[in-house]
Amino acid sequence: MASASARNDGVGLLAHFLRNTKLANELKHKSEGKDCHQVMPDFVERTSFLRPMRFTFSGLAFCSLNCLIMVVQILTIVLLVYVGLCLAILFFQHYFFFRPEILAAHFKYQYPFPFEELNFEMEDGGRINAIHFKVPNSRGVIYYLKGNSRSIKGWGKFAKDFVSNGYDFFMMDYRGFGKSKGKRSQEKLFSDAQFLYQWLRNHYSEEKIVLYGRSFGSGIAARVASWNKPRLLMLDSPYFSFLYNAQRYAFFLPLKWLLRYDLRTDQYLKSISCPVHIIHGTKDRLLSYSQSLKLKALYPDKIELHSIEGGRHNNLPDYPEFFELLYDILYVPPKGKEL
Repeated sequence: MASASARNDGVGLLAHFLRNTKLANELKHKSEGKDCHQVMPDFVERTSFLRPMRFTFSGLAFCSLNCLIMVVQILTIVLLVYVGLCLAILFFQHYFFFRPEILAAHFKYQYPFPFEELNFEMEDGGRINAIHFKVPNSRGVIYYLKGNSRSIKGWGKFAKDFVSNGYDFFMMDYRGFGKSKGKRSQEKLFSDAQFLYQWLRNHYSEEKIVLYGRSFGSGIAARVASWNKPRLLMLDSPYFSFLYNAQRYAFFLPLKWLLRYDLRTDQYLKSISCPVHIIHGTKDRLLSYSQSLKLKALYPDKIELHSIEGGRHNNLPDYPEFFELLYDILYVPPKGKEL
């Protein structure tokens, strides 16, 4: 019954189109007791003004309930996949955005420079593990906020780039990385980073603290700099905002409402009073160079952008100009010889 009704939809549609004309009455009379596919072809062929639309009405005549069911099924599958992607991002984004390396509590770090391992107990029960390199007569300290992978076991190798410039070096592992413990969230990343900044302030004057944010850590460094007054903020391969970068890859998803991390570097920079230096490779595909250009365009008087031609996301230390930039930016003239 349903199939016959569906096949006669074409007749009803045409009769409605013709209204109460003689042609409509003739069509209804001929269709009594017959299926649409038995009536429509002959009627359309004999009706001159409908003849150009013979294929349209013929297709309509053979459109069955099965076609409608198929369309509904396809749309349902697409919708379920879309909803599934949204739920996966909502509940499992920690697995997408973070690739931690877990270390045993008894693991011993090994570096070619003298260092101290530190543990900070947080009020909510979390624990932050950090390393602190010191050099004689240091020019200050580099507070290095690292990327979203592995642990300070490997990231500690970057200390040499800064201790060689006469700076102490301080780096922590985020919660869930290395030996650090506790539930991770954007708010806790910020509060942990700020807590350790305050610890550094107890050991260094603030004008000797340089915040350095690499990749994922660039947004955290910018946030901490917006709350304090460090000497410098250095952003290595940053994003315009974490949300902006995620939307480059999943523009079809409502990420604004799904992401638990947005890290709005573009907004944090508004409140920063210290000089800002950005170092970015022009061929970076993970965090596009254009994002640093956008940040520079927002705050042209506050930001100095240093481009490394051909540099990608993970190979900037392969370029001699990277180390030249570090030296130039971090150089502190001896007292009495300031330019």
